[in-house]
Amino acid sequence: MCTATHEIEMGFTGEHFEMGTHICLIYSSEEERKYIISRFLERGLAGNERVAYFADNVDKTVVRDWLEELGVDISQGDVKRSFVLANTNQVYHPSGTFVPEEMLNTLKNFYLRSIEEEYSGARGTAEMEWAVKGIPGSERLMEYESKINLIVKDYPITALCQYDVNKFDGATILECLKVHPYMIVKGQVVNNPYYIRPEEYLREKLIN
Repeated sequence: MCTATHEIEMGFTGEHFEMGTHICLIYSSEEERKYIISRFLERGLAGNERVAYFADNVDKTVVRDWLEELGVDISQGDVKRSFVLANTNQVYHPSGTFVPEEMLNTLKNFYLRSIEEEYSGARGTAEMEWAVKGIPGSERLMEYESKINLIVKDYPITALCQYDVNKFDGATILECLKVHPYMIVKGQVVNNPYYIRPEEYLREKLIN
């Protein structure tokens, strides 16, 4: 299943990228994070994409407030309908256990529903701190991240994953780099030299 794709803007950089781009933001500055994420969301909404933000157990009003402070009003009309704001515990592990296959299906369905509702595409971003809280199945996070690179070929949702270096250890950050083909460096999206294609990465980890 793959509809025609086209180039899109990320919002925080003037470059264009293919729909289905999978990016990691590894950050230590909240100011930088909020700027990049707000522009990423704003650009998607302006481009008639369906947009999702998965926040890590934060009151939704907190997210709405800082987005609005940075010029992204998600409370009105068509924007309100096209923007999905949910907590990560509702999305990544609603049953109490993280199951990669279930989350991959969630991404597929989000993309399909967006196209069915005549949006031009779909994009989403998520705070990944839930994975350091001992949730059963969270040890499979990098398997899931690697497999995203397979599904976006047919369901080209643009995904931006947020990793706080103050919450994840160095080994996990290195694994994160291996499973994202693009990374954000000083506000620019660059090809990630540490990236390993999913077929090779999953074989290396002995994951089917």
